[in-house]
Amino acid sequence: MTTQVIVLNGGSSSGKSAIARSLQAVLPDPWLTFGIDSLIEAMPPSMRESGEGIEVASAGGVSIGTVFRELEAAWMQGVAATAGAGARIVIDDVFLGGAESQQRWQKALGGLSVLWVGVRCDSEVAAGRELLRGDRAQGMAVSQAETVHRGVVYDLEVDTTHTESSQCARAIAAQVK
Repeated sequence: MTTQVIVLNGGSSSGKSAIARSLQAVLPDPWLTFGIDSLIEAMPPSMRESGEGIEVASAGGVSIGTVFRELEAAWMQGVAATAGAGARIVIDDVFLGGAESQQRWQKALGGLSVLWVGVRCDSEVAAGRELLRGDRAQGMAVSQAETVHRGVVYDLEVDTTHTESSQCARAIAAQVK
C-alpha cells in the first residue's frame, strides 16, 4: 500500500520541522506538512496561557488542558480527512503522552498507510538548539528528549545529533512506498 502519511515524533528542537521541509524537497510527489506548532499558533493567545489550553512552565514543562485536547482531536480528524481525500501528509508532532499520543493518532489515521518515524537528538544538543532558537522555554528540549518516545512503536528512527536533516529525510524517503 502506498504511504499516505509520515508521522515524525520527537522532542522540542530535535529537528522534526527541518526533516519535514527536507522530505518535501526529496520526495517525488507533493507532500503537505502539518505541525503541532501550527495548531498552537492557530489558537487564540488566551489558549496558550491557560489551564484549559496549553501552558509552558518556565522550566520547559508543558501542561495540556481539556479544551486543547478537544481542539487537537478536531485538528487530527481534519489532517486525516485531508490524507483520506488523496493528499500526502507529513505530521510534525511532539508526543507529550508517549504511547497514548500515538494511540490518538492511530485512531484518527485508521485505514491510512502510515510511516511512524521517531526523531531523536541528544538532549544537550537539542538544548543548545533551543537556546539558539530563542522561541522556546529553556528546559523544554531536555524534558522532552526521552519522554516523547516512551512506549511509542516506530517503523524507523533517525537521530539528528550528528546527522543533517537532509540525510535523515533521505533515509525516511527510502522507506516510503
